[in-house]
Amino acid sequence: MIQKKKILILGMARSGISVAKLLSQYHNDITITDLKKQDKKIIEEFQKLGIKTIITDHQENILDDSFDLVVKNPAIKKDNPTVAKAKILSIPVINEMEASYSFLPKNVQIIGITGSNGKTTTTTMIYELLKYKYPNVHLAGNIGIPLSDIVSSIKSNDIVVLEISDHQLCDMYQFKTNISIMTNLSHVHLDFHGSYENYKKIKAKIFQNHQKDDIAILNKDNKDVLEVSKDILSHKIYFSSHDKADIYLKENTIIYQGEKIVHCDDIQVKGIHNYENIMCAIIIAKKYGITNEEIKDFLQKFKGVEHRIEFVRTLHNRKFYNDSKSTNNQSTIIALSSFQEPTILLMGGLDRNIPFDEIAPALKNVKHIFSYGQTKNKIEDFAKKNHIPVTVTNTLQEAVKKAYRISEEKDVILLSPACASWDQYKDFETRGEEFKSIVMNLQ
Repeated sequence: MIQKKKILILGMARSGISVAKLLSQYHNDITITDLKKQDKKIIEEFQKLGIKTIITDHQENILDDSFDLVVKNPAIKKDNPTVAKAKILSIPVINEMEASYSFLPKNVQIIGITGSNGKTTTTTMIYELLKYKYPNVHLAGNIGIPLSDIVSSIKSNDIVVLEISDHQLCDMYQFKTNISIMTNLSHVHLDFHGSYENYKKIKAKIFQNHQKDDIAILNKDNKDVLEVSKDILSHKIYFSSHDKADIYLKENTIIYQGEKIVHCDDIQVKGIHNYENIMCAIIIAKKYGITNEEIKDFLQKFKGVEHRIEFVRTLHNRKFYNDSKSTNNQSTIIALSSFQEPTILLMGGLDRNIPFDEIAPALKNVKHIFSYGQTKNKIEDFAKKNHIPVTVTNTLQEAVKKAYRISEEKDVILLSPACASWDQYKDFETRGEEFKSIVMNLQ
């Protein structure tokens, strides 16, 4: 438990605000800082809680050796001047989830889900499945709910399901799960970590502090997952969509430890990537005593998660899908592989200096690409290189309207940006909501 400390919180995004409120309850001397001007109501609330707020471009000037701890936003890189100064001063730097972990009661069961893709869907399914039998299950993490928001409601022997990103894993040290899931690994977030090797090392921290009684659920088909997990102490359980494993896909049926659990025709969401996510959820469900009937009932109803290949509407026999959560090449490849229909693809967003060439083999059904945002010209070059008609636009609204105008019956119009949203939006959720609003207002 963190108490009676002098703490600098770096970043006033959702997790920074949440952890500041939590830490303020334990006699800590807290200063929170950001580069951008903040909402007046938040500042006033902090004043009432005794939390000092400083908006400045030179946050490193706030930090001196009188501070005991820095809690940073996960999106802040390790070469940030304030983080670098903390290292020189030997001041520990952690993140919101690590700080919140110290307040959890004993005997809490923690299920942590990470991976390059599929985290949110897998996390959501596990949480919803466990709710069939356990009222004391909680959902938090990178899924949009800071752990610090719910930590006060968690009691001993409760179950906590956490989506955990690579950015969060960077600054975790004491944090430990009872069950860790790694859905897959691919070349993403290299702009943040500097190299794929560094990214993999960070992802492997999901298994840190594991002992032989802890469980690791691993993708047998992904060689990088096998590589980073080869020396962990955990009890390993493997899933596969291509080969025999503890749970695997055979003849369109998911089989767990020799038992047929569910036929794919009885699953609402489709695609190999979804079946792999489902296998992870089934392992957890079986570990916690959820019956096959309950699993099947859930999978017949589950329609996926918001902003991840989310069906929006059919208009004049055109189907619109919101895949705003696809912020990297692999996510967009997965989305494109989900459709056999002629597809109009909407791509664009923040330029992370990552080429799009990896997407090329998935373009077989793409009839037109509309690009927008910071990467619009880069996407234009990519489309022309692959002989796909392309239209460059400035905004998502312009892209949607023009895409609809040139579309034909039975086309799929898919927003799957392959880019982060931060050039034009606060987050991918805001981008997805705007897309849905534009689509719903089409005539």
